[in-house]
Amino acid sequence: MNSRILIAVLAAASACAAPSDKTGGGTVNMADADSAANVITAPALLQHIRDLSDDSTQGRAPGTPGEEKATRYLESQFRALGLEPGNPDGTFIQKVDLVGYLAHPTASFSANGKTVSLKYPDDFIANSRHERPETRIDHSDIVFVGYGIVAPEYGWDDYKGVDVKGKTILMLVNDPQIRLPNDTALDTTMFKGKAMTYYGRWTYKYEIASDKGAAAAIIIHETGPAGYPYSVVSSSNSQEQFDIVSSDADKRVPVEGWITLPKAKELLADAKLDFDSLKAAATRKDFKPVVLPGAQANFDVKIDHRRVQSKNVAAKLEGGDRKDEYVIYTAHWDHLGIGPKVNGDSIYNGAADNASGCSALLEIAKAYSKLRTPPARSVLFLSVTAEEKGLAGSKYYATHPLYPLAKTAANINMDVVNLWGKSSDYTVIGLGNSTLDDVLTNVLKSENRTVRPDPEPEKGFYFRSDHFEFAKAGVPALYINPGVNFVGKDSTYGMTKRNEYTAHDYHQPSDEVKPGWDLSGAVDDAPRYRR
Repeated sequence: MNSRILIAVLAAASACAAPSDKTGGGTVNMADADSAANVITAPALLQHIRDLSDDSTQGRAPGTPGEEKATRYLESQFRALGLEPGNPDGTFIQKVDLVGYLAHPTASFSANGKTVSLKYPDDFIANSRHERPETRIDHSDIVFVGYGIVAPEYGWDDYKGVDVKGKTILMLVNDPQIRLPNDTALDTTMFKGKAMTYYGRWTYKYEIASDKGAAAAIIIHETGPAGYPYSVVSSSNSQEQFDIVSSDADKRVPVEGWITLPKAKELLADAKLDFDSLKAAATRKDFKPVVLPGAQANFDVKIDHRRVQSKNVAAKLEGGDRKDEYVIYTAHWDHLGIGPKVNGDSIYNGAADNASGCSALLEIAKAYSKLRTPPARSVLFLSVTAEEKGLAGSKYYATHPLYPLAKTAANINMDVVNLWGKSSDYTVIGLGNSTLDDVLTNVLKSENRTVRPDPEPEKGFYFRSDHFEFAKAGVPALYINPGVNFVGKDSTYGMTKRNEYTAHDYHQPSDEVKPGWDLSGAVDDAPRYRR
């Protein structure tokens, strides 16, 4: 029988600046490991996905009855496996203190006596992550700041010392795409060429806007550079947003949001400016911010805010003679909840994203629980909250760890598993960022499979899931994704399925269990323990 993908926990930990260089204990014989791995089945994976993405969980938004049902389900499954509570306080729950913000915005842009009509959320998104009833920005001057990036290592500064305090800034999505002088290719020494850096992530753009004292920071959405259509922006951000409770919240830019490309072009045209020319200029180091002549912005964001105690769900398998060191498997349980109707459906079920990752987490935990000899290191199975709200649950864990991060050897993260059959390859998001990559590459050789980099690095997936918070905290992290070369399918099949999901189901009510899913690949991909 072709064995499933092996992620060798002990080898991974020792290959990645592990907390200790001891090597003894916790040896699992191969027959035992094979037997344990074989308990992972496609029907079991599918049943967990169905249960977690059922309409009764109401889209699993934090702070809702759907959270209670989903987290109770995960806890009951961990209990049934005989795993220990993951929290040292003797529970399976880590309480996560969040602030929820539901915005009700109006906005208008004007230039030279003309007003751009804006409909929320069809034309723009605006939020104000502040615990107050309302944020108003009146008659704010508008400045186009290119990509809104200050990157000293590249000699790049889109602000060039221009004071944007109290002003509304317009920014382009993603990183600058800078071509070589002969225009034959992208310059990979600048912002990594095609691949998005953190400077291209919307979270960075709002962070630098906050540092600069802007009154409002608005990103011009373009589907290609963003990696998803505006409908994803609208569905994801027109619902309640969450952040970790923080004393620094007041330092955040008062208004943050997006505007569609057609509406941005309309505003720029009213200001006698051309979008394409501005975008071309923004790809040069000598770009300087452009004040929109005669243009002003007005925002009135009414805010429903509340404190919420959400939950990370954690279960533990105690290790052997290195049990005070940990490997953490993660998969976020949350999705978008109930939102705007699309084709009559308002429940954003999140079957692929990320009931499927939680399903894999439970099945991997089941396999570990069947080992007669535990691994040397302890294993924590962690399902986190509020990933869809800016990685809040994993950020909370990274800043309030249940077990010391200095004793955490690795994080292995799952966010959407293989739903389309067996593949000959396996994708690592952010390949090259962790020594765990080498471990996985060696493992796959015995499976006659290969590791491949992210086929869509321009979409910035490395910054968009929970492993990133562990990596920022210095924990070696591996974010594993389905491959694209599917057995028995033509060479275009894998990317076609990825593109179909992004265009039609990602962050939409249609992310439900599909009749054509083939979870045989997910069974193969589910990581297992082996020396």
